[in-house]
Amino acid sequence: MLYIREAIVVEGRYDKNALSQVVDTLILETGGFQIFKDPEKMALLDRAARRRGLIVLTDSDGAGFVIRNRIKGAIPGQYLKHAYTPDIYGKERRKRQPGKEGKLGVEGMPPQVLEEVLLRAGATFLEEGGPEMRSGPPLTKGDLFAAGLSGGPGSGERRQALLKRLELPGHMSANALLAVLNGCYSREEAEEILKNL
Repeated sequence: MLYIREAIVVEGRYDKNALSQVVDTLILETGGFQIFKDPEKMALLDRAARRRGLIVLTDSDGAGFVIRNRIKGAIPGQYLKHAYTPDIYGKERRKRQPGKEGKLGVEGMPPQVLEEVLLRAGATFLEEGGPEMRSGPPLTKGDLFAAGLSGGPGSGERRQALLKRLELPGHMSANALLAVLNGCYSREEAEEILKNL
């Protein structure tokens, strides 16, 4: 497992699943072209980029470049790094037929290829437990439960209020909120956010 300081943005959940087998970092999804209709999601990407840097890793097809250019146009370049997958033709296992251009997307890339593209993009690799890693253990679902944000009466409403206060997308699940709290804030900052509900 590789530890990377920057957050990574991919197009969808299958890309995220494939990448999470290779790296340990905050991985965010655009939801494909949903990024064009969701200003809250773009604000989340901007926040992650400004806090820790953002690596854009979209598919190498035309749609991937449209999404990449949308992100590039909305977030200042000094916070972005671009990772490009090679043109490998084929189809992903879960699909019946290849995509429109016949290229494998991020989800179809072998782990070693994903490592190489992140290295070429200039990702900041960290040592596990090194000084640049987060201070203290990450927050857990238990922390969200204790704060009344999941698993209890009214937790959905409290989570919605917190998401609104943090200017995060309103449809985020407790798991997604947990990933953002651990990925965009230090342990101390996240605990302060939960304390001030």
